Amino acid sequence: MGKQRVLSGVQPTGNLHLGNYLGAIRNWVEVQDQYDNFFCVVDLHAITVPHNPASLAADTYTIAALYLACGIDLNHSSIFVQSHVSAHSELAWLLNCITPLNWLQDMIQFKEKAVKQGENVSTGLLIYPVLMAADILLYQADKVPVGEDQKQHIELTRDIVNRFNHQFAKDQPVLKLPDPLIRKDGARVMSLTDGTRKMSKSDPSELSRINVLDPPEQIANKIKRCKTDPVRGLTFDDPERPECNNLLTLYMLLSGQTKEVVAAECQDMGWGQFKPLLTETTINALKPIQEKYQAIMDDKSYLESVLRDGREKAQAIANQTLTQVKLALGYSLPL
Repeated sequence: MGKQRVLSGVQPTGNLHLGNYLGAIRNWVEVQDQYDNFFCVVDLHAITVPHNPASLAADTYTIAALYLACGIDLNHSSIFVQSHVSAHSELAWLLNCITPLNWLQDMIQFKEKAVKQGENVSTGLLIYPVLMAADILLYQADKVPVGEDQKQHIELTRDIVNRFNHQFAKDQPVLKLPDPLIRKDGARVMSLTDGTRKMSKSDPSELSRINVLDPPEQIANKIKRCKTDPVRGLTFDDPERPECNNLLTLYMLLSGQTKEVVAAECQDMGWGQFKPLLTETTINALKPIQEKYQAIMDDKSYLESVLRDGREKAQAIANQTLTQVKLALGYSLPL
């Protein structure tokens, strides 16, 4: 038996923030030697909301470089750009045609984002969970590392698998059922301005998030201005103190200490003592990532070769799956 396969990705919409890093990428890095990994920059997902065409390509390279800078090892993993493998969009269309509309209308993230966009909400935003399913299913992934808020998308993917195999491949299933791989701690990093909301690239306030490439002075300013409460003594898991729980969790994850050690260290602290500690810890944790990122970006040919090799490996597997799906649906193949 070979290693199980993992597939995951991040949108190239601006910089990675601590939510992306601690909730996803660091988890990929820690377990990557246990799996056969495919990590893509999901640039097709990036245009489901208004985007800047002038920066899309540059942002795509930034995210790919950050994958490497954060510790993705090419001995265990392949990195590629989603739009460079045309099977993603083709399989998404085929799966759209067998996915009931009400399944998509029930997706929580669509409801939340549709409210914000009003009449400008795109069809792409409604059907992008099917594209996400196609991303996963093309590679016959066993595990999909996701944050807690993405679990519903994996459930939808599993529903699509069951529906497709039942209708078109009952005797010999074509698509594999994936399972979510969710990190227990830090699976959902919250906003610095509102501890009840997820840290997000789409938040209009830059103060709501710490980006992986933020310089030290910017990190210090964001932590200095982040929302806290007037209570002295810092504790985890108090529903009345969501910001306190979030900032302690960030400190725990970035310092590499256990929850018990952090709870004991911070139980008598005030915010004036804790914020400088969190600032120093954050800057020190991100410094090696930032240095490695800069070295990678200074050698563009290396990054291009990584993406080219990743695309070739991805295409070989994706095209094989796409062919099996098309045959099950009754298509003739090119001679």
